[in-house]
Amino acid sequence: MNADLTVIGLITEADIPVQIVLLLLLLASLVSWSIIFSKRRLLNKTKAASDKFEADFWSGGDLNTLYQASTRAKGGTLGMASIFEAGFREFNRIIQQGKFDADKLVSECSRAMRVAQMREVDRLEQSLATLATIGSTSPYVGLFGTVWGIMVAFLEIGKMQSATLAVVAPPIAEALIATAMGLVAAIPAVIAYNRFADKAVRLEYRYDGFSEEFASILERHARARQGD
Repeated sequence: MNADLTVIGLITEADIPVQIVLLLLLLASLVSWSIIFSKRRLLNKTKAASDKFEADFWSGGDLNTLYQASTRAKGGTLGMASIFEAGFREFNRIIQQGKFDADKLVSECSRAMRVAQMREVDRLEQSLATLATIGSTSPYVGLFGTVWGIMVAFLEIGKMQSATLAVVAPPIAEALIATAMGLVAAIPAVIAYNRFADKAVRLEYRYDGFSEEFASILERHARARQGD
């Protein structure tokens, strides 16, 4: 029994269901890497934007000036700046109405910031579930291809009534490629998911802290204006 023992040769000679499994795993791997590159870029951009905004915010500058600069930013605000913009926009809207209650004002500003924070967190976590799904299911999909391939290989060996290594090795190798491909698709997805989820959670903690601190600042401004 002559067989092409190269990886490409084993794939082309594999059973149709095994080839379908390999194709699905290849597509899953491509989707995974696409998400990894785009998510890495987004998280790095968001962290850099939040670092810059936080430095500007705590530098002691005027909030109105910071707000105007934020609204004029090309491509819109991102991360912490978006939360600030939502809260300060609501603060200005209520202040311009004239008479107001400081507690209600802070509550409305906090609500606006929570909504903005939810949008930012959703942006960070988008597609992470896809990575988790690829990472958790790919090994099992690959295992299915392997089991199918081995089953077919043993049926063929039974028909030939021969069990020499030269006969057994090629079909078994064809089947095991599915398991290897499942791991190739799963491992980067799992690593990326864990890393990106950790970064997203860290940014979310920063958002929570900033929202609380900014709400306190707005409360002091509101009570000062209410006293006047």
